[in-house]
This record gives sequence, C-alpha cells and structure tokens, in this order.
Amino acid sequence: MTMTEMVILAIQWVIPLLLAVTLHEAGHAYAAKRLGDPTADNQGRVTLNPIKHIDPIGTIALPALLFFLKAPFLFGYAKPVPVSYQLLRTLPRDIAIVAIAGPAANFILIILSALAFNLGFMLPDSWQQPFAQMIAISIGLNTILAVFNLLPIPPLDGSKILMVYAPRPVGRAIMALEPYGLFLVLGILMLMPYLTSQLGYNPLASFFGGAIEWVLTMVEPLMRLHCISVRSEACGNLLP
Repeated sequence: MTMTEMVILAIQWVIPLLLAVTLHEAGHAYAAKRLGDPTADNQGRVTLNPIKHIDPIGTIALPALLFFLKAPFLFGYAKPVPVSYQLLRTLPRDIAIVAIAGPAANFILIILSALAFNLGFMLPDSWQQPFAQMIAISIGLNTILAVFNLLPIPPLDGSKILMVYAPRPVGRAIMALEPYGLFLVLGILMLMPYLTSQLGYNPLASFFGGAIEWVLTMVEPLMRLHCISVRSEACGNLLP
C-alpha cells in the first residue's frame, strides 16, 4: 500500500469515526440539557468539537493497542457524558430519553450520510469511489455504534432504557451491575473467539453484519436520488 493509499484510508475511517462518536455523545448531552440537567452543558459537552468527547485511553490508546496486537476484536469508548438524574424533570422517563438520544444521533447521521452520497458526483472522477467508500464506512460505523449501545448490557445505553421500563427487580439488578459493566462488555468480546470456534461462525460479527445490511437496504433509496434525477444506471455502480 502506497503512502497516498494509506492517507486516503485513514481519512475514510477517521472522519466518520470522529463524527459518529462526537454526535453520539453530544446527543446525550443535548437531551440532558433540554430535560433540565445542565451538568454536561456546564462541562462543554453540548458541542460538535470531538476533542471534548474523546477519551485518550478509550478512544485512541486502547483501539490502537488492540489493532497493533492483532486482537480478535477492536473495542473503544468515548468520555462518558455526566448526567445528574435528580435534575431531570420527569423521572424515570427522562433517563430513557437521555440514553436513547445517543443512538438516535447515530441514526440521524446514517440518513445524512446516505443523502451526502448524492453529492459525490460533484467531485472529480478520481475522488468519487473513495468518497462512496467513506459513506459506506460512515453508515457501517454508525450502525454498529447505535445497535451496540442499544444492547441491554451495563453500562450501554440499552441497559438504562431497560432499567426504566423493566420490572423493578430487573432495574435494581442492572444498577448493581453498572460499576462492573466495562469488564462485562470486555468479557463478552473476549468470549467471541471461543464461541466462533464452537459454532463455526462469529455470532457478534453475524449480528452486526445483518444490522448493517438491513440499514443499507433501508437507506439505499436515499442514496439513489441523484441516479433517479439524472436517469443514469452507471452511477449506481458506486453504491456500497
């Protein structure tokens, strides 16, 4: 791989990743602010500045270490958005709203990415294919981030939604597991190689692969708007 190809590949991944993580965390912070909790806003987290949301260890060091060690999985996390639940106006409903705001921001970014695909034909010919690939990466990353965070496993967003709407004993059990959530998630990821060897396939990869395929099917009409307007089938070859 040439230096130019490496730079293009880095741009194709870094820009979508920064946008996905930033909008996810900013979504939590914005929802909390609108619902009465200014904690995150006071810390400057209601912003699209990625520096405010990046965790040096979880966002940079840990994924890079796993990548260079050729680990069977990549894992990382952003700086958690602080939420003071007691300041939210309507409990426990607002806890669920704040939790779902992060994945919702990723789904919005999926739609915006699909629409942005139609602008690729304004670029020089040599840029169109890399741009289309970056859009596909953006849709894939945002799908994984949204779906993964909706899993009902502490400390993921899905666990907070389940904590609100599940029977009280279940909610209490989730709260008790919250301090150990990161180790729980890492444990599940570390089990994947064993499960893969036993099942003959990676269940987590299959799950997320199916989710990405479903999302691409849903947004494909948005990605064909330019093709429809110019009545050309050739541009459809750029679709991921």
